[in-house]
Parts: sequence; structure tokens; C-alpha cells
Amino acid sequence: MGTTRTTSTAILLITLALAGSAARAEIKGDAIRIGVLTDMNGVFATAMGPGSVEAARMAAEEFGGKIKGKPIEILQADHQNKPDLAASLARKWFSDGVQAIADGGSSGAALAVQELVRGNGKIFLVSGAGANQLTDEACAPTSVQWTQDAYSTATAVVSGIMQTSKEPWFFITGDYAFGHSIEATARDRIAALGGKVAGSVKAQLGTPDYSSFLLQAQSSGAKILAINVAGDNATAIKQAEEFGLADQGMKIVPMSFQNVDIEAVGLKATRGDLIVTSFFEDVSPAARKFSDAFYARRKAMPSQIQAGVYSAVRHYLQAVKDIDSDEGPVVMAKMRAMPVSDAYTTNGRIREDQRMVHDLYLVQVKTPEESRGPWDFVKLVATIPPDQAFRPLDRSKCSLVGK
Repeated sequence: MGTTRTTSTAILLITLALAGSAARAEIKGDAIRIGVLTDMNGVFATAMGPGSVEAARMAAEEFGGKIKGKPIEILQADHQNKPDLAASLARKWFSDGVQAIADGGSSGAALAVQELVRGNGKIFLVSGAGANQLTDEACAPTSVQWTQDAYSTATAVVSGIMQTSKEPWFFITGDYAFGHSIEATARDRIAALGGKVAGSVKAQLGTPDYSSFLLQAQSSGAKILAINVAGDNATAIKQAEEFGLADQGMKIVPMSFQNVDIEAVGLKATRGDLIVTSFFEDVSPAARKFSDAFYARRKAMPSQIQAGVYSAVRHYLQAVKDIDSDEGPVVMAKMRAMPVSDAYTTNGRIREDQRMVHDLYLVQVKTPEESRGPWDFVKLVATIPPDQAFRPLDRSKCSLVGK
């Protein structure tokens, strides 16, 4: 009798424990909803926009479109690069059962969304935005900066240029968070390497005519012109080419440049430029396979931002599948525990400051004669390992570091 009661009690305890475990680890929503919040029609749409949505869909398809019987839904919305609209759209999505937001678009919009997820524990997979604050003083425990950031981009570009030239710089900088972060980081690196900045001007997003800015650069005495206007790079570089600044001995340096920008400007105007990127199609066989599949859908190669959206969404979905949960903090803990290895990167990991660190690549734009055909734009100069690419943790202001 005693043995039977003891056995029954043990079975009951095990059953309750298993039931409690199952209740804790469960995808509670009727679907796994990921919203791609980005610039769908504005100046960033080519590098983000519809291509980011397609990249997220490609990640979802790798899981057969569902996990544990729950469908994966990829939603999309255009925040028009307006922080207040981005926050409003994200708030509505979260109330409608969206568990994660990807891309984020421009830095101002992403910072607004990050404030929301800091309070509600939802997942934010930042790919488009590069402001340093996202993983510095504004870091959030369930938000990850996946691809680019101002620190790594500016530091690598300046270091590459100043290996061969110590002449003064002039900045044409976009008057928004990412532009400010790039210039501030670049100035610090220039000073550390013994260089100087002859001047700078701020340009509003969507500026159609850079003539006055180019004239100021021309008269400043600078020999290195930093084009720091992500979203308007093609316009500014085309006009610098029309001004003949390179022919006059001024080196044109795009601070944040992507393959879609080269496609828009052409190899003649960008040949020889040094660019820092986190992805290009020939970096690995997996990258080439993904890029070709993306091209078949979009008739364009993926930008580093779009490839980053694919990687971030894929990693998120793998974590959801592995732990059978869609609870933001629980999923993020699993994402931090897992290495990131896919077509985007083979050696990524999420640090304490919520920065996903990985290799970066210093590439040089080919001449028209070197290019083998459409979208064959760059050649590898150097691979920059994570410990050299990203801001050291001991310089971080992120409140999560050391906890």
C-alpha cells in the first residue's frame, strides 16, 4: 500500500513538473509574426525596403513556412523614415500579436522602436540602422544590432585610407543620427592616426543638389572628401564626378556605401574606392548561393542590410524552434547562446551589448575593365576579424555589459 502511494505520488510530481515545463516552453501565439519595418519607397528603399521583406520571406521558407504547426507570417510596413510613425506602427503591431520586428530602417526610426521593446520585451532585429547608440547608451536586452554600425564602418574606412594618405579631410555629412555617428567616430580615428579635418557641412536627407557643399570642400584645402550621406550617396558621388574633383587630386571616400549604390552610380565614378561591408556575394559559397536565389526573385543582388535581415530572421526562427517558445526574453537568451553561422556570416555571435559581431570586409571597387559582368563590383582587400572591427566592450556605455 505504502509503495503504491509513494509510486503514485512520484508519478504525479513528475507529471506536474512536465506540465509546468510544457506551459513554460510553448509558442503561445496562433502564428509566429515578424514585421519588417523599413523604408519601402524613400531614399533607403533600394538598400532596405522590399528587398528586406523578400530576405525575411526567404528565411521563413527555410523552415517550411511554419514551426511546430504554427505558421510564420512576414508582415511589412513603411515608416517613411519618421521616428514617430515607426513607433506608432510598432506599437500597433505588438498589440496585434507581432513577436519580432526586423530591419528597422533609418537610425532615428530604429531608436524609437528600441524604446518600445525595452519596455515590452519583444524582439527587435536591427539591420538597417547603424547609429552607435543602439548598442551603446540606448542598448536594450531584446534588441540586436546585426549588420553595420557607425563605429566599425568609420574606423575601418579611415584606417584603410590613412595607410596611404595623411592629408586633410572634409566631411559632407547627413544631418541624422547615423551620419553624426559616422563623422564623430571618423574624427576620433583621424586624430588618433595623426590626421586632421579641414571642415564639414551637414546635408538634409534627400538633398537634390550638392553643388554648394562640393564647392566648400573644394575651397577648404582638403584632399580627402568623405561622402557621408547614406541614402543620398549616389547623388553626391555623381555630382562630385561631374565637378571633376578626383581629376583635381581630391580622393573621394564614401563612408557608408553598398553594392546598390555602386549599381546606381556606375564603376567609372567609384573605381578604386575602398568600402567596408559585412557581406558580398563572393565571400563564400553559401553567400553566392543565397545571393543568386535572391537575384532570381528581385533581379538585383542583396545589399548587406538585406542579407542581414535574412540572417537575423533565420537565427530568431531557429531559436523559437529549438526552445518551442515565442517569449521575447527567453528567445533572446537562446539567440545569445547560439553561434550565428549562415550565408551572411560563419562566425557571428551576440555580445553582452547586444551587438552581433562578425567579420567585416575591406573591399575595393573594380574598374570597368576588371568587372566580369553585372553586379561584379568589388574585390577583397582584407578581412577584418570581429575583435578588430567592433567597438571594444571596455569602451561601451551599454548598461547590460558586465551584468
